[in-house]
Amino acid sequence: MKLPGPDHPITVAPAKVRVRVRLAGKVIADTTRALVLTEASYKPVFYIPRDDAEMGSFKRSEHHTHCPYKGDASYFSLEVDGKRVENAAWSYEQPYPAMQEIAGRLAFYRDRVEIEALPE
Repeated sequence: MKLPGPDHPITVAPAKVRVRVRLAGKVIADTTRALVLTEASYKPVFYIPRDDAEMGSFKRSEHHTHCPYKGDASYFSLEVDGKRVENAAWSYEQPYPAMQEIAGRLAFYRDRVEIEALPE
């Protein structure tokens, strides 16, 4: 486990926008309660509460990854109206203590779904 610091900064803050996620034109997540995680030189990532997602479209996959700063990530494939996208979303269900704010929330690959940031 590594801690965020000057060499690898990570911040988590409330997103000041409404976040809407679509697949095949269907809204699969819509929230005003997203968090935005900014990590080092990576693009910011929205983390969305599961209560604000259409979990019936999410199918847990066998894919997992490990981040030395956040912990182990579980992945979900998405299926909407016959369109399936493998491992399009991930979640840190039990992240390291420094990243507890994102526990259980969902994040999405920008190249696999459409993510809109709208004024609240």
